Amino acid sequence: MFQRSFIFSPILSRVVFGRGALSNLLAEFSQLGVGRALVVCTPEQVDLARAIAGKLGSGCSGVFPKAAMHVPIEVAREARLLAASLGADCIVAVGGGSTIGLGKAIALESSIPILAIPTTYAGSEMTPIYGITEGGAKKTGNDIRVLPRTVIYDPELTLSLPVRMSATSGMNAIAHCVEALYAANANPVTSMIAEEGIRYLARGLPRVVQNSTDIDAREECLYGAWLAGTVLGTTSVALHHKLCHTLGGMLNLPHAETHTIVLPHVAAYNAWAAPDAMASICRALGAEDAAQGLFDLAAQLGIPQSLRELGVNQFDLDRVTDAALTKPYPNPRPLNREAIRALLENAYWGHRPELV
Repeated sequence: MFQRSFIFSPILSRVVFGRGALSNLLAEFSQLGVGRALVVCTPEQVDLARAIAGKLGSGCSGVFPKAAMHVPIEVAREARLLAASLGADCIVAVGGGSTIGLGKAIALESSIPILAIPTTYAGSEMTPIYGITEGGAKKTGNDIRVLPRTVIYDPELTLSLPVRMSATSGMNAIAHCVEALYAANANPVTSMIAEEGIRYLARGLPRVVQNSTDIDAREECLYGAWLAGTVLGTTSVALHHKLCHTLGGMLNLPHAETHTIVLPHVAAYNAWAAPDAMASICRALGAEDAAQGLFDLAAQLGIPQSLRELGVNQFDLDRVTDAALTKPYPNPRPLNREAIRALLENAYWGHRPELV
């Protein structure tokens, strides 16, 4: 049924998309009207970050190669101090969600612009959402100051992304689309974008797994990730993201793998409460059942499907359940502790998703 009354409030960044898009770096840097960038990255991507710093020349004031998963507050503080001491007036964030999250943590305090160069399918670059972990708890927020002003999407930069990371990062992006479809503030425009994002990612990811240098598949995945990030930034999140934020913050689990494992089980939990969303997922996947289709896609990609594989202790599931029920996100199905605990049990063992 068409939704005749809704509010659509797009949050737009300038996007440069396509093979070789990185060649536009200097022009985009100039357009921002800045002159002293701090380039941030993870330790694994320091070579790429230094190459980009070289392209910026005198426009680069330094490189901070310590971005870490879930943005630990200690790393954020160190980066903020360095940016201030160097007089940086821009952050160039090169990498995935951890790196872009660190750029956001700096911008949150200093209000300087971010130029993002994503090398994964995380989608964080398209949102004003930030997260910082302190004392084993991940605190998230929404602030327009952290939305990157410019995003350069170059699929050639994803060619070095390992196959497993490509697959889990892509499933993470699909999770953004899935929750956008049944978000409390979803509308026909965001639902159209979300379904298309799932379609492109589900089509491209298996081809990337088969041939990691398939640039056409990489381009489709990056396009799908852009769509996923767009709906993540313009709709609210629900139970899936709450569970993943809780698991990641409490147990320091890898972000994308956690999303991959939990997603089919939350889809099953919400299935009867969000039939239109499930129909969209089925169309995008070419599946008869949304939750089963998501589970089968992950299996096809050969990536972890159980929390046990990530080192989770079964005894932690009770406290994760309780924490996830604290300050819950809006969700189409009312939250039921027993059912959510059963959902996590299925995710722990990697069972096929079932109605709970």
